[in-house]
Amino acid sequence: MRSTHFEDGKYWVSPYNFVDEVRQSLNLPPKVEIHDATLRDGEQTPGVVFSIDDKIRIATKMDEIGVDRIEAGMPAVSPMDAEAIKEISKLGLKSKIYTFARAMKADIDMALECGAQGVIIEVPIGYPKLVTQFGWTWEDVFKKSRDVINYARENGLHAVYFPYDTTRARPDDLTNLCNAIMAESPPDAIGIVDTMGCATPEAIKYMVKWVKGMTGLPIEIHTHNDFGMGVATELAAVTAGAECVHSCGNGLGERTGNAALEELMLGLDLLYGYETGYRLDKLPELGALLSELSNIPIARNKPVLGDGNFIRESGIGIQYVMHDPLVMFGTHPALTGRSGEVVLGKKSGKASIAYKMEELGLGDLNDDQAAEVLAQVKAKGIEKRDILSDAEFREIVEAVRTQDAA
Repeated sequence: MRSTHFEDGKYWVSPYNFVDEVRQSLNLPPKVEIHDATLRDGEQTPGVVFSIDDKIRIATKMDEIGVDRIEAGMPAVSPMDAEAIKEISKLGLKSKIYTFARAMKADIDMALECGAQGVIIEVPIGYPKLVTQFGWTWEDVFKKSRDVINYARENGLHAVYFPYDTTRARPDDLTNLCNAIMAESPPDAIGIVDTMGCATPEAIKYMVKWVKGMTGLPIEIHTHNDFGMGVATELAAVTAGAECVHSCGNGLGERTGNAALEELMLGLDLLYGYETGYRLDKLPELGALLSELSNIPIARNKPVLGDGNFIRESGIGIQYVMHDPLVMFGTHPALTGRSGEVVLGKKSGKASIAYKMEELGLGDLNDDQAAEVLAQVKAKGIEKRDILSDAEFREIVEAVRTQDAA
């Protein structure tokens, strides 16, 4: 793990991330794995359906990037889902393959039949879920869980216990459940699940320490993005000792989505100093694939994957966009397989015009011509409420030159 490295030519983040006073306040585990649930939780995005071939393509690309664990689906959903998991398990990927399961032995049998290496065993523990949706007590949850956890482990599966809606559980319910499973059916790891995305980073850190103290187990964190903090709360969990973060590519998932895979990767690597080895330059390829297969476009300003991340319209600092991009951006565009781009519009300046003239091989303008071109570019940007295309810029330049020659 890098403890002091905040820039290396590919990125330049805040050095204050690595000062002793900050680092010493963190309880970072030596290694953090990413468990990606795009093929299950991501497909739960309303209207999204991945075919068997889609899932194979997605899993293969994730493996190429270096995702540690792929949750390939929930076999109980449909025969097609089970078949997809079987096919992915046969690929010989470096990524470990997991399935999602209810606390039922039949679901564990399906995971085994599909060739999975691990299983996420879900049970409710959030108080609104217990009282209204299920009419259960924590004792009911434990009784349903005990034999299933043991059965999964006895059959060689890595068993992650997943008491969902954890962040809305009553303290006594969660404490009693954790104590009971540790006494009779300890899993390999336990998840803290912010199903409604409603916990603050501080609350998540508190819960990681609390649950780890009760169980002594590795902690996994699974959050949703309802308050826009899915990635922040998962990284906060890591700073309190969580060893595995759950994600979905492109931030897919129910409602506002899950913590975004690509954002977690950059956060772990660049902001917290983990030497992950992930192929960050391949992330746009995965993003484009998921956007195509889900039929959900990527927002232009989405972190990591947005088309507008390395575009500069403002004329100030335009000279650095291509030649010294770390002056203008926290990461070099090439780190994630991208390139910088200068565009023209309302906010452009003289330097923007000169740059675009050179880029398009249009020669030089005298000072008066440049001033007129800039004025027309700004006017066009205001009229369009958007940036100009290269063709529109060429037309302006040609018109100004023609007028000047008349």
